[in-house]
Amino acid sequence: MEILTDLLRSMPGASGMSDQAAFITASATMATIMFIVMALCAILLTWMERKVAGFLQNRYGPMRTGRWHGWAQAVADMLKILGKEDIIPAEADKGLFMFGPLLVLLGSLLAWAAIPWAPGFVAADLDLGLFYIFAVSSMVIMGLLMSGWASNNKWALYGAARGAAQMISYEIPLALACIPVVMYTGSLNTMDIVIAQQGGMLNWFVFRNPFLFIAFIMYFIASIAETNRGPFDMPETESELVAGYHTEYTGMRFAFFFLSEYANLFLVSLIAAMVFLGGWWSPIPGTDFAPALTFIIKGVLMVFLNMWVRWTLPRVRVDQLMHLCWKVMIPVTLLCVIGAGIWMMLSGQAAA
Repeated sequence: MEILTDLLRSMPGASGMSDQAAFITASATMATIMFIVMALCAILLTWMERKVAGFLQNRYGPMRTGRWHGWAQAVADMLKILGKEDIIPAEADKGLFMFGPLLVLLGSLLAWAAIPWAPGFVAADLDLGLFYIFAVSSMVIMGLLMSGWASNNKWALYGAARGAAQMISYEIPLALACIPVVMYTGSLNTMDIVIAQQGGMLNWFVFRNPFLFIAFIMYFIASIAETNRGPFDMPETESELVAGYHTEYTGMRFAFFFLSEYANLFLVSLIAAMVFLGGWWSPIPGTDFAPALTFIIKGVLMVFLNMWVRWTLPRVRVDQLMHLCWKVMIPVTLLCVIGAGIWMMLSGQAAA
């Protein structure tokens, strides 16, 4: 944010801009940039998922639209969605029905603010940055419940209830998996977490000790469930609930859910890269020439793993979903916290 503020003040005619005006302008600019990046992520990741799914299922995927491997198919789909009629059911709660998708999108957008893309380049350099990300992303749950309830449709309500139960449950192991890293760094600041991993691949937290490696695996599994993706896509089971919480949505409001899903997918992948995989640091010391590109590549690789899991494993049952969370993942992540603490004591490692 400081870089953007200084850039605005260096522009012709902006030298007399007050600190408050510069901050507001920089914040609005950064929010616009993040929204554009989210939209681009949805377009690119949609195309990527179709190609990955086609590869894993021994087929081509999109090939015609845009000629080169169907690169324009996602763009065509976006234009088609924008042209769809915006329908609100007659018996729906119109206020909540319209506000629900916006709240889902807002929860995703706000969480991006604390992601450090490169040294000194973060929209909100907060002391409680990691806590902030988990806190604001919880707004998505309220948006899902609001949308399902306002639709006045039993399938949408069932999907919203499933989604809320699943996301609230898996937030616990998701956050617990990050606690050992916080213990090592002694900070919740996202910049501090990344800086603590400089010095090559062996200094990344995922390779620091066995408990952190297990915590990374637990985080990855919980992140799949937290984003409602297969094999944990219970809120949208088309064979049971038509389309789940967004059954009644069309046009741009449906696009908000679609945009939020892929924004959250990339967000949890970036968090994994930030917390466990060294952030913007290169695997080889002294080769950190393009930190932002390195960070994005790590995030895209995590997205690929997520897609690989989705198109490989069958959907689980609801009871299996909850059993995995409460009876397996939460105890394992708690043991990782205790084990990492004992490892730090025995090895003489103190928080940075």
